[in-house]
Amino acid sequence: MPWTQAIDPFHNRITSLLVALVPVLFIFWALVIRKMKGYMASLLATGVALIIGILVYGMPVHLALLSSFNGAIYGLFPICWIFLPAVFLFNITIRSGQFEIIRHFMASVTSDRRIQALLIAFSFGSFLEGTAGFGAPVAITAAMLAGLGFNPLYAAGICLIANTAPVAFGSIGIPITMASQVTGIPEQAISQMVGRTLPFLSALLPFYLVTLMAGYKRAKEIAPAALVSGLSFAIIQAVTSNFLGPALPDVLAGIGSIVCLLLLLKWWRPKTIWRFPEETATATAHTDQVPTGHPLAPQPATVHYSLYQLLWALSPFITLTLVIVIWGLPPIKEWLNAKGTLLFEMPGLHNAIIDRNGHPIPHIFRLNYLSAAGTAIAIAALLSLALSGLRLREGAKVLRSTLHQLRYPILTVAAVLAFAYLVNDSGITLTIARSLAGSGWLFPFFAPLLGWLGVFITGSDTSANALFGKLQAATATSIGVDPVVTVAANVSGGVVGKMISPQSIAIAAAAGGLVGRESDLFRFTVRHSFILLSVICFLVLAQAYLFKWLIPLYSIHPLH
Repeated sequence: MPWTQAIDPFHNRITSLLVALVPVLFIFWALVIRKMKGYMASLLATGVALIIGILVYGMPVHLALLSSFNGAIYGLFPICWIFLPAVFLFNITIRSGQFEIIRHFMASVTSDRRIQALLIAFSFGSFLEGTAGFGAPVAITAAMLAGLGFNPLYAAGICLIANTAPVAFGSIGIPITMASQVTGIPEQAISQMVGRTLPFLSALLPFYLVTLMAGYKRAKEIAPAALVSGLSFAIIQAVTSNFLGPALPDVLAGIGSIVCLLLLLKWWRPKTIWRFPEETATATAHTDQVPTGHPLAPQPATVHYSLYQLLWALSPFITLTLVIVIWGLPPIKEWLNAKGTLLFEMPGLHNAIIDRNGHPIPHIFRLNYLSAAGTAIAIAALLSLALSGLRLREGAKVLRSTLHQLRYPILTVAAVLAFAYLVNDSGITLTIARSLAGSGWLFPFFAPLLGWLGVFITGSDTSANALFGKLQAATATSIGVDPVVTVAANVSGGVVGKMISPQSIAIAAAAGGLVGRESDLFRFTVRHSFILLSVICFLVLAQAYLFKWLIPLYSIHPLH
């Protein structure tokens, strides 16, 4: 017999809201106060949501368990199936020595620390976010900058702030995919809306970074470089997100920004070379901590690479880009969907829950094993393995180490998705949404704040979209705003929360040699997080009411 969701279980809006907030606040408490690991906090939060869903909302036990199981499956596919081969591909470049060539080439282009920050922290970091994501870009770029002689605090802080521009489209667009999964809004529509918000931030970010690092006067000295870096990135990010989808904006914008800046440097150079006063001592100290031959170890400035060597080093990422583009072509995608897609109703859960409007909620699992982005990345990884010169035995070792490296992220994603689907199916999310709708026409202004909070708590824009995507859509609908505006706001607001999330701070501190100084790093970034969040809040408010022509046309597909 179908079960009907209870939106106000206590028949008192405030009491129901306070109880509904408990699972969300529990995650905040577990991660921020108790400093639990992500997977443990997610598992315990799912347990709390199960208790409240069953005892307070009256959700049948079997439906609550099936809903959690359904979410966990979606965490494994397509989400984990995207970042697993992506990290595998990146690890191949480390093992083969290709990444060492890329790293040294990027660092040897110029000795000016301001331009190095643009190339490595902003452009290259964005490229890495698009392919690997999940903390890898900040860890790698912070270690690179510190190894080049940057003040460790600035190296880590700059990389955290620079990582805001690409996070929304990280790991081949996983955050957008997640937002689509939990809201029913097509990926393309969310990608377009985010691509009409973040490029404004992306265009300004390089100059903002250099001002933060060297001061406004020194930033003006390289204004041409900051302008070329930011505008090229923003334009490519806007075009690709609107016309190609969420998979490639970071990859192509990162590459385009690097190429444009390198072309500029052939015709223009800053009049003075700017360096940190203490960089020599810092570089020596950091170099002593990195073993010789390590991919992140500083290399002699006299080393030069041929065009063939550079193309070989970049071949995994070139291959990845080509395969993703081919996979996304409509005729090929349709053919792959026709040949390799399995659809089946979730037993015991499909149409077993009635929403507040009296409609049964469908739960159909779609296993598009051929057209999935993860399959394209896996094929690119296998091709890259062949091009890298590694033997199959070495490739197998890289795969085993990748699986071991990602064992906790995989568990965390599965647990977070179980939690997200449970709070959605039980009605907990809708209780919070109805209360948030009380902010009326101002809700679009606060929508990015919710995404910011979600990423601060979970450390992941993907997880924040899983937690709050449905809430954003439901609240927007209840106040007459197009839900794609607030769902995209959740994605966009989340990117500026990542720089202060405890997980990101810990990764950056470890990479930059700042273990034990995490509080310093937090103070370094928190003010800038609020400044950038304010910019996004005003942009979203304007999009909701003043610039409605920016909202893409789309039709919502049924939730799985």
